[in-house]
Amino acid sequence: MKKEYILAGLVSALVVAAALVFLIILPQRSDNQELEQKVQAVQELAELEKEEMANDYEQLGKQYGEMMSQLTNDSLIAQLTREQLRVHQLEEELKQVKSDDLREIARLRKELNSVRAVLRDYIRQVDSLNRINQNLRQENTQLSGRLEESHRQNQDLQQQREQLTEKVTIAAQLDATAISMTALNKRNKTSKKMKDAKTLQVSFNISRNVTAENGQRTIYVRIQTPAGSVLNGGGTFPYENRQLEYSMKKVIEYSGEETPVTVYWQVGEFLEAGEYRVSVFADGNMIGSRTFNFEK
Repeated sequence: MKKEYILAGLVSALVVAAALVFLIILPQRSDNQELEQKVQAVQELAELEKEEMANDYEQLGKQYGEMMSQLTNDSLIAQLTREQLRVHQLEEELKQVKSDDLREIARLRKELNSVRAVLRDYIRQVDSLNRINQNLRQENTQLSGRLEESHRQNQDLQQQREQLTEKVTIAAQLDATAISMTALNKRNKTSKKMKDAKTLQVSFNISRNVTAENGQRTIYVRIQTPAGSVLNGGGTFPYENRQLEYSMKKVIEYSGEETPVTVYWQVGEFLEAGEYRVSVFADGNMIGSRTFNFEK
């Protein structure tokens, strides 16, 4: 009889121990799964940004090569060669960056904006040289009476200029700066706690760009939650041969000067605390991205 009581006690103790282990391990597994989802979502967006940046670097390198093929100025060709090598070096650095290295990706995005700005300056220089050459040719033709040759040369120069214009798409890409995201409570006051948010306000500036085409632009804003889902605004837009959900969109009139933009998302669901990523898109490109942390 004593042995049976002892055996029953041992079995009960083992059941209690197994239950305690299960209660300890279960929440840890749940937390790990949530963390893995967040990491995967961030890495997917980072991979999208890497793909876009790789394409931009490749196009920039090609444009430098094409510009050099049209020049005879040795000094300017040497400068363009150095910039082209810099672009290739940054392109190789990007290939080595892992999707979870967000700090390095952000650095290479800044470098991309820098080389794009340098390209714009060289485009203006080349255009200026083309205008000078055109004037000299016209004067020489008028003095020598070779009007027909002048007309042909002008046509050739115009064709070259049109070809060059077609190749400045990268330089004309818009940039979104000073991105901010604010949670507003029911009194439209700033709230640090996401649980009190009734409206999400996203503001940013479209940078000045004299090479960009003026006119109406549709700006898409995409807000990604800590869980990796997107706050859906009821539609999608094309990006990199796929359709992405957007949270808000706004049509602006862009004149080439810095343009402030503010959009709002009305909260209609529970929003958890944590890290939110805001990404801004225009003309089929991601033109800016930033993350924000909100308390419970």
